[in-house]
Amino acid sequence: MARIALSAAKLAVEQGLVATTVDRIAEDARVSRATFFRYFPSKECAVADGLTRPFLDPVIDALARQPSHLPAIEAILAAFDEAACTQTREAAELTRASATLSAWTLSHHQRYEQTIADLITPRLTETDAGPRLIAALVMAAVRLSVEDWLDQGGPLPQHLHRTLRSAACRQ
Repeated sequence: MARIALSAAKLAVEQGLVATTVDRIAEDARVSRATFFRYFPSKECAVADGLTRPFLDPVIDALARQPSHLPAIEAILAAFDEAACTQTREAAELTRASATLSAWTLSHHQRYEQTIADLITPRLTETDAGPRLIAALVMAAVRLSVEDWLDQGGPLPQHLHRTLRSAACRQ
């Protein structure tokens, strides 16, 4: 699944979304067309997964490793710092340029929301906002940070840190 997604993202960035076909993705990933469709309902879903996974999986892994004494928001900020989120401008611009790909990417973000919520739940008290709400704020901050980065330039981690800190202050 990961190999297919990474091939899909690589080809879409290199050739554009329209020129990237399921057959070409399957060939590049060294799988059959049927195997492609066993894992993904469309090329857009595969591309979104391939663009999202390398960007956010390291954050999830880092969040799972944060010391249990850290409050949820501090653990999230530390995870983003540790993961040193990287995404290529080409990948982010490709997502922004396609309404279909943007929609698929948002659906992938919902999976990350649930994972973040599950990981921070033990860190929360009854007075904290719900874990899903905090996770949704985190993913909204990621989306806004990428948009700011595309519009304003500069390092993406700097935009992420500023936006996440802003969201944390409003909790």
